[in-house]
Amino acid sequence: MTREELIRWVDERFSTDPEYPWDDDNFIFRHWENRKWFAVAMRVPYGRLGLDREGEADIADVKCDSRLSGAYRDQPGVLPGYHMNKEHWLTVLLDGTAEDDLIKELFEISFDLTGRKPRTKE
Repeated sequence: MTREELIRWVDERFSTDPEYPWDDDNFIFRHWENRKWFAVAMRVPYGRLGLDREGEADIADVKCDSRLSGAYRDQPGVLPGYHMNKEHWLTVLLDGTAEDDLIKELFEISFDLTGRKPRTKE
């Protein structure tokens, strides 16, 4: 899945557009109701990700339950969160290494984890 395909899918699935808070082409996706980020997409050198490849990678960081993150990191194209808490965030490569269905699954998890929490009775 490319960054452009991701933007289209997120718009269709979650009805949200990317926001560009910095003076570059990196962007975030937020919940419209609570304004929390559920993903950030960046372009970074492969070397910064610990990968022995030339050039830059399009990536997305997504939140993940810490009990599941280890299993997801075993999947092709999924790494510990770049520039985020490594226990609670994952980085997924948007260069064709990770399967599209896996990327969508990770976005679903991140969206759910960062969404509005149900109120509990006091």
